[in-house]
Formats: sequence, structure tokens, C-alpha cells
Amino acid sequence: MTHDHEAVRHELAVWFAAGHRPLPWRGAEVTPWGVLVSEIMLQQTPVSRVEPRWRVWLTRWPTPADLAAAPVDEVLRAWDRLGYPRRALRLRDAAAAIVARHDGQVPDDEAALLALPGIGRYTAAAVLAFAFGRRSLVLDVNIRRVLARIETGVEHPPPHETAAERNRAWDWVPDGDAEAALWSASAMELGAVVCTARAPRCEACPVARHCAWLAAGRPEWGGAPRVAQAWEGTDRQCRGRLMAALRAADGPVSLADVAWPDPEQLTRCADSLVADRLAARSASGLTLP
Repeated sequence: MTHDHEAVRHELAVWFAAGHRPLPWRGAEVTPWGVLVSEIMLQQTPVSRVEPRWRVWLTRWPTPADLAAAPVDEVLRAWDRLGYPRRALRLRDAAAAIVARHDGQVPDDEAALLALPGIGRYTAAAVLAFAFGRRSLVLDVNIRRVLARIETGVEHPPPHETAAERNRAWDWVPDGDAEAALWSASAMELGAVVCTARAPRCEACPVARHCAWLAAGRPEWGGAPRVAQAWEGTDRQCRGRLMAALRAADGPVSLADVAWPDPEQLTRCADSLVADRLAARSASGLTLP
């Protein structure tokens, strides 16, 4: 099945303009800092959980300088249950670097973005596209799924991004800055609300006629089985329990006061929080840094 890249991009852009979600970080008044905060928060976290927390953060710390000057314990409490609290520290570290290296302004250069603490290839590309309207290769799980289905006719992309996949994805990115940023936003939106991982709504897809997977009868995924990650009893759950106790406490928290069935695991997870700079030790127990 051959693909008319221009037609796909045009039809997708028309669909996006007619009814994309009014997410707050898409507003014309949002600063590049607001976009960067949203991208860090959205990593492996649903939009519904991010939106209220993003609004609180941008009200409290509207610039990188504001966050860089904030006490670490306040930052971790404000992060609350967004998951992976190390992201909060990385965001604060990035804010400090932006202040030190770029006069408090988020840089619009990919190399400079990648040099910031905790900023990887995807986040740098997303900030270029969504904050500055620049051409970049934004390749999140949603866009990867859309391209896997449209172009290669498979239900899901490979578990890990490959060089060949990136090369094919670049073929879909228009040459112009504005057009490229629009492609990234619209393809991501399609994957998030229509071309979903489970129960895709092909009947509502604006580019269904171009989809190789749909044309092939929607064959089931033939790669390695996708196994849902366990949660109950894991170190992640244990660390989350500890972080919740630390955020709620006015003083040091004793491990003896944290409800957890495995004392050895609890101690190990407490040690890992200290190593990750998410907790500190005192004579009476653990505290936020």
C-alpha cells in the first residue's frame, strides 16, 4: 500500500483544527516553560491527572527562576501523586540550568535543550515543536502507533524505538517549521483519542482510507506479548508509600510507622529514595530533602 504523505498530513490537519482537545498547555499565551513543564509531567501519566497539577505549578512557579529557587521539599510535596518523583527533581535541576546558562529563558536550540538535566531526545523535540513551532522529530508512543498502523500495517510499533523507525518517521515530517509542528501535534492527538492502543475507533479516523493496518483487516499484534506491569508488592509501590508518608508528615518519619509487610523491602526502598535525593536521613527517621 503506497502512502500519499501530503494527503495524510492535510486530512489530519483539517481534523485536528476542527476539534482537538483544548489542553491548557496548548494555549497561545503559554510560555515555553509551561510547555516544558507539561512534557515532563505527561511522561507516563494521563492527561486527566496532569492538567490540575500543571495549573497549580504554573501559578506557583511561573518561570524557571521561581522553581529553581524553591525548596526541594516543597517541590516534592507539590508533585504529589504524579508518579516517578525523580521527574520533579529533574525539572527543578533543569530550571536551575536554564537560569544559569540561558538567563532564565528556555532555549530554542535542540543541542541546548538536550544539555539540560533530565531532558531527553523526545522532550527536546516536543519543546521545539510545541513551544517554538520548529521542525523536529516528535516520536512518542502515540505517533509511533499511528505510523506503525498507517505505514507498516501492524497493530503496535516495536517495544523499543529503532533507527530505521526514526528514519521512516522523518519522511512524514514536512519541511516547513509550522507544518512540521502541526503534523506532530495532530498525529499525537490522533493516537491519543482515536488510534488508541486498545479499542481504536477506526470508524472515526480521518485518515482511515490511508491505513495499511485497517486495509489488512486489523491483524492482531504478532510480536512479543505486551504484559501489563505489576504494581502490588513492587518496589515502586513501596517507594510510593514512603513518599506519601513523607509528604504528609510535619517531621521525620520512622520506618516502623509505615505500613508495609516486608521490612527488608521497606529498608531497601528507603535507601533508594535517599540515593535518588528524594529523601534524607535524620536521627529520628526519614524526611524530605
